[in-house]
Amino acid sequence: MTSGRPPVPTRPLLVWVALVTVYLVWGSTYLGIRVVVETTPPLLGMGARFLAAGLLLATFLLVRRGKRALAVTGRQLRGAALVGLLLLLGGNGGVALAERTVPSGLTALLVAATPLWLVLLRRAAGDRVRRMTLVGTGLGFVGIALLVLPDGHSSGDGTPVHVWGLLVIICAAASWAVGSFASSRVAMPADAFVATTWEMLAGGVGLMLAGTAHGELRGFAVSDVAGEAWAWLAYLVVFGSLVAFSAYVWLLQHAPISLTATYAYVNPVVAVGLGALVLDEPVTAAVLVGGAVVVAGVCLVVSSERPRRQLPPTTEPVGDGGTVVDLRA
Repeated sequence: MTSGRPPVPTRPLLVWVALVTVYLVWGSTYLGIRVVVETTPPLLGMGARFLAAGLLLATFLLVRRGKRALAVTGRQLRGAALVGLLLLLGGNGGVALAERTVPSGLTALLVAATPLWLVLLRRAAGDRVRRMTLVGTGLGFVGIALLVLPDGHSSGDGTPVHVWGLLVIICAAASWAVGSFASSRVAMPADAFVATTWEMLAGGVGLMLAGTAHGELRGFAVSDVAGEAWAWLAYLVVFGSLVAFSAYVWLLQHAPISLTATYAYVNPVVAVGLGALVLDEPVTAAVLVGGAVVVAGVCLVVSSERPRRQLPPTTEPVGDGGTVVDLRA
């Protein structure tokens, strides 16, 4: 039996170019955020980032598809706004706040646990979860416990890592998981790029409002932002939020989801390496052991959740059957 549409041609070289792009770019965004928040208010900085990325993507869609490109129903707009606020305000905003005291590599390892929170949400909603998925989830949370133990974590400049920063990151990962979970249960635009545009715009506005309410405008001057921070902010907008996301969406259509999902445990490894090389972030025994346990747990969850039989690339389920779209970068 054949599917209703012809299969997407396999292009191994392009698949690996796109996969490496997602690995490196999304793995480097934690480093970029760490540099940006050194001289930029974290919530306002991330708000500017996602507003810029959303406006650029909206402009591209309008030019490419016409003035009706972004047309959505009221329910779809509310759904996209809710998901955008959970992902970007709660998730990315929390990461930016915490990275003022938490090394980028350690942050990436804690955020890597997002699939574990998704498993708990699915279980709470009554979804059937495979036994090995539960084993991987338990293993991953053991790794998180090892990472947050007060064992003398420090930033690259010797500043001690505050427990509140670690807890904020855990809450941010949980918010990201709730947003990802909600995206398959609320009305959303069918097109991934249209949905992403509205999510970025809603999340960007939410971050700007939250930053203003948090008092980040008091005493802030644009001239205070270092040139390096501007460069990384541009990188986050163009490469993190547009290039890597486009590569990810392309992979969802042209590669097995089991291969595409490997970014979940490759990104934190890239982030730890870049943090150590560029910012001299210490790689302690706790980071190595706890990080390895988290990555092993996530790897087990991802591998156990892959489809048991090959489906057409555009309909491959992941976990609860929803399309996985990652805006973390």
